[in-house]
Amino acid sequence: MAKKFYITTAIPYVNAAPHVGHALEFVQTDVIARYHRLLGEDVHFQSGSDDNALKNVQAAEEKKIPVEKFVKQNSDKFYQFKNENILNISFDDFIRTTEKRHIDGAQALWKACKKEDIYKKKYKGLYCLGCEVFLTEKDLVDGKCPEHKKKPEIVEEENYFFRLSKYQDWLEKLISSDKLKIIPKTRKNEVLAFIRRGLEDFSISRTKERAHGWGVPVPGDPNQIIYVWFDALANYITALDWHKKGKLYQKYWPADVHVIGKGITRFHAIYWPVMLKSADIPLPKSEFVHGYITVEGEKISKSLGNIIDPYDLVKKYGTDSIRYYLLREIPAYGDGDFSIQRFKEVYNST
Repeated sequence: MAKKFYITTAIPYVNAAPHVGHALEFVQTDVIARYHRLLGEDVHFQSGSDDNALKNVQAAEEKKIPVEKFVKQNSDKFYQFKNENILNISFDDFIRTTEKRHIDGAQALWKACKKEDIYKKKYKGLYCLGCEVFLTEKDLVDGKCPEHKKKPEIVEEENYFFRLSKYQDWLEKLISSDKLKIIPKTRKNEVLAFIRRGLEDFSISRTKERAHGWGVPVPGDPNQIIYVWFDALANYITALDWHKKGKLYQKYWPADVHVIGKGITRFHAIYWPVMLKSADIPLPKSEFVHGYITVEGEKISKSLGNIIDPYDLVKKYGTDSIRYYLLREIPAYGDGDFSIQRFKEVYNST
């Protein structure tokens, strides 16, 4: 019987069409999946799209497009990465978080967590919409979110919270011992440093009003929507029909590798294992953390007008050329730059 190997990409927000940074993660994950297939292993490669974020709602409202239609348009563009004439990504399944199988599974995960780990309280805090997370003063750099370089907004409401603080010692031992392996070691050290600063309980719901009624309802409380990251992380098991004890779940879980970007390490290395622990679900084995792509030295940004569409690149230069550049020129463990001039140099020299 072939050894199983379950690998996932993160599921991207679909508040916009894919850019070349997204292509990097899909290509990296695809190469790992193909390698393990060549080894004769039984590979299950999972991807999908995060449809439920508030930023998706706001982007749809700006364009005056119904949210359902807007998120489907962008989700479809990620799904088409599998086309051999685009990026030729060999995922076996692609889950959208608006699908019934995911909604049912995310609510089941909420209910599976220990009752004492979830409580409701009023809260006032600093919220970064870009990260979809509450920040503390010690998280900020010059008063701004270090990831998005913007001042967070002050939000005050009553939400459900998860007792993250209860799991601090357990989580530190889990990661320091490599029972949950964080690759590369620099990212592991960053996670451990964050844990040792002291973990605080985190909000796992939003009011229905602030979420614009969009997202997965909290079981038993229709006035609250499950926090997008609690909901989104569940995709790794909802796609396997965990809540139905499905055959895919029994065959492939736990995940062998989650492939993620460095900006979402906290959610995957801290929130996710603790959620699973609370629900008595086996933990993933490892998380591979890649860096970001800059464009000619600048962070990819709509405001800078430097977004590079992978569809345009493929149309002009071909699928294999894009895959080759991303794997050769972008460091596996760090940030790398994409410039059309450098791409042409590499393209013309091969």
